[in-house]
Amino acid sequence: MPTQTQTQRKAAAQKAAATRKRQEAQRKRSAKKAAETRARAERNALQSLAYRGQDIGQRAVDVTVGAAAQTRDRVAGAVKPVTSKTERQRLTSSAKASVKDAQRRGARVRKDAQRSARGRVRDTERRVTKARRDAGRRVTKARRRAGS
Repeated sequence: MPTQTQTQRKAAAQKAAATRKRQEAQRKRSAKKAAETRARAERNALQSLAYRGQDIGQRAVDVTVGAAAQTRDRVAGAVKPVTSKTERQRLTSSAKASVKDAQRRGARVRKDAQRSARGRVRDTERRVTKARRDAGRRVTKARRRAGS
């Protein structure tokens, strides 16, 4: 085995140290990227869960509000016993359709209420902005008078 000179050993050691440093930096970058990816995936999963929960809650409210609106609009009929299978099936499908109608009606009532509330908020904000602007003008005018 040929022997190395001190200069050759030093060069080899420096090369090895540079390689270790490069590899360590690469490992750190990979670990950081993996952690960011895991965090992003977890955040997306939580957001998805939140959206699904919001949708389910909104549907429940829509059905309730729609049913109340339908009940208000309907006049209660007389109740009679169901004797035939076809009558029972017809009433079952009618009840399912009523639930869908109630959900649709509830969604419409909720959206109308939200739209109305947004309009009221917008009007109030406009009035507040106008009142602030007028007050600022009055203060400026009073300062000018006081300064003259």
